[in-house]
Amino acid sequence: MRTLAILFSFILAIFADAADFKIEETDAAIVITNGEKPVLTYHKAEVDPPAEADPIYKRSGFIFPLHTPSGGVVTGIHPDDHYHHLGLWHAWVETEFDGETIDFWNLKKGTGRIRFGKTLETKSDGKSATFSVIQEHVGYLGEAKKETVILEETFTVSVSAAKDGSAYLVDYTTAQENITTKPLELPAYRYGGCLAWRAPFSWDNRTNSNYLTSEGLDKEESHTSRARWIAMHGPVDEAKNPGTLAVLIHKKNHDFPQRLRTWNDPKNGKMFLCVVPVQEHPWAIEPAKTETMRYRLVVSDGKPDAEKIEAEWKSWNEE
Repeated sequence: MRTLAILFSFILAIFADAADFKIEETDAAIVITNGEKPVLTYHKAEVDPPAEADPIYKRSGFIFPLHTPSGGVVTGIHPDDHYHHLGLWHAWVETEFDGETIDFWNLKKGTGRIRFGKTLETKSDGKSATFSVIQEHVGYLGEAKKETVILEETFTVSVSAAKDGSAYLVDYTTAQENITTKPLELPAYRYGGCLAWRAPFSWDNRTNSNYLTSEGLDKEESHTSRARWIAMHGPVDEAKNPGTLAVLIHKKNHDFPQRLRTWNDPKNGKMFLCVVPVQEHPWAIEPAKTETMRYRLVVSDGKPDAEKIEAEWKSWNEE
């Protein structure tokens, strides 16, 4: 047994040494790679929607694409049914501020949006890569549609490798500060929050994709359920090999275990997720207050392994 333990430790050391995370920033984006392999891209500059879409759908401040260790892609962008879906992003929906309704999510309404503000830090040491940026949650108020920054958010993303080298660990942290003198009211609503995801267009939960929650629920029952984590899987390359994105929810997050919005439309099978802290109960971000949410994304090749995901959730929450 001692020999096996030594061998296992040696293998883990090899995987740890194999990680070579790098970060590069340009005017347009922040890109994290592992050696020569892409991991993720965060967009600082506004990305235009498809030519047939209204230009109002252009947006900055989101992650696309996100890759598995083999290079497969687990995110989609600008689907024609929801042009405002942008890989990995987040926004509040039906909010109330100073007597007005602001929707930071549905850009078509023209009442609000989120945008990149400035970079605070980028760093990498080979074993991990991290960036921290300011994102501005902007409302357009009154008849004049006066541009007003309501939330100033510190958004931090850190990438490392799982101990056995089988997955990327992406720590996704939002700290949203209300920089005004009035509360941002968050009525109970079915979607919106601090993490949303759209799958690649090849994912179809009728044929090749599905959800799995910490409570063992899939596409049939996961919608509106509460969970510690949720995993989604589907084909990530031309050979249709599966990949998995698991979203782990920290136990200190507001309204934990948080409720989920998932899709199960029998007509199209499309895959979408939103982790929703206000699905059941209203909330508010008070003036001069900062509310923080922490998530860990486990990005791997293959289908979900519930035991490994649960073990990662427990380990992360003990840190």
